[in-house]
Amino acid sequence: MKIKLSFLGAAGNVTGSRFLVEVNGVRILVDCGLYQERDFQNRNWDPFPVPPSSIDAVLLTHAHLDHIGLLPKLVKEGFKGPVYCTEATAEIAKIVMLDAGHIMQEDAAYKRKRHKREGRIPARPVLPLYTVDDAAACEPLFAPVKYEQVVRIRECAEVTFHEAGHILGASMIKLRLHCNGQRRTILFSGDIGRDGKPLINDPTVFEEADYVLIESTYGERIHEDVDDIKDKMAEAVNTTRAAGGNVVVPSFSVERSQEVLYFLHELLMEKKIPPMMAFLDSPMAIKVTEVFKEHPELLDDKMQVLLANHTSPFDFQGLKMTRTTKESKAINSIRGTVIIIAGSGMCTGGRVKHHLVNNISRPESTILFVGYQAVGTLGRQILDGAKEVRILGQMREVKAQVVRVHGFSAHADRDELMQWLGAFKKAPRRVFVVHGEMKSAQSFAEYIRQQKGWDVATPDYQDQVVID
Repeated sequence: MKIKLSFLGAAGNVTGSRFLVEVNGVRILVDCGLYQERDFQNRNWDPFPVPPSSIDAVLLTHAHLDHIGLLPKLVKEGFKGPVYCTEATAEIAKIVMLDAGHIMQEDAAYKRKRHKREGRIPARPVLPLYTVDDAAACEPLFAPVKYEQVVRIRECAEVTFHEAGHILGASMIKLRLHCNGQRRTILFSGDIGRDGKPLINDPTVFEEADYVLIESTYGERIHEDVDDIKDKMAEAVNTTRAAGGNVVVPSFSVERSQEVLYFLHELLMEKKIPPMMAFLDSPMAIKVTEVFKEHPELLDDKMQVLLANHTSPFDFQGLKMTRTTKESKAINSIRGTVIIIAGSGMCTGGRVKHHLVNNISRPESTILFVGYQAVGTLGRQILDGAKEVRILGQMREVKAQVVRVHGFSAHADRDELMQWLGAFKKAPRRVFVVHGEMKSAQSFAEYIRQQKGWDVATPDYQDQVVID
């Protein structure tokens, strides 16, 4: 049995997760993610390496944009097969893709107006990668499954989804291939979460697989202790309040925004921060929060106890959900310190850009980063200490305080990844280290070799590997 594995994204970089498996005439695409790093965004426009109509099924690990954000383009260009994922992933993915299509349309319209105003003639027409209608066209293809439910794809493939502990509904995918009397198992880690995180359950561990694709976002780092999260958040909020500024939290709408609310709720209950106005200024995050409420069975024991006692961290005094643009703009007229949680998490689009415009040049304000910032993104530029950054077409001085809280990460660090690999009772035939900046992936791959003596590879973009 010969299996061809193509690395179409998240290889040599973090975002754009896409892996194509071909065996015995069957094509299965694992993830269909959007590139978010500035240097790689042009890849989003490239044609797919195989006709989308020839792909038998798409499997989604979870609903982050860098894992599902290119699905509307795939469907637009001819894919008509089933999209398998958990029910929560399907619900969140629909929200995320519709939001992305809306933002793409708005950004294209804004750029066309700006170019006209500035008298610029672009090299090519300014069009959205896809539209809201393209995103909506994906909905009928979703085929939700439960964790550990067996899904058969034609005659030679079986798939099961397992808890990844990353975001609500996130999965590790076990793909079992069998033909000509041979069997092989490929395990796609997706994004591996961390034990003991609030809201959701811990990641599943496995005892064996022939081939493993493992993420390496934090493959060369060790996270701060989780207990530091509340202390750092409290310090940032209290310092900013004393200075009279605002706290702007660029946050991913899925999981991260809900975690921020969770910890703000605890800080208020413990009186470590004073009561103040906080805004969840993201229609998408508000919708995702509703999905959390609809799936208590996916939440961890502590959250289930809170909900049973009718205490929700998603609803506390001073918290306001801003759904409309008018409500979002009104935040800027409020005097005194407010906390603004807004997307996108890497500052690549959405309402956070407007809040940055109003706060990034104010020394009394704080930009509080609670998530990973990929190379080339606006968030990474700010985090790396840029004195000036371009936001909404203009250069802005960075005078605000910039604070990063590492402990929020929904990705396992190097030691946690090794702990996950440590559950294997025998060495896989090969481990492919993906979903990390090249330096991080190579460092982690070498660490696995040293600690385990396993066969490890760090594939690059568009690499193809034939495995038996």
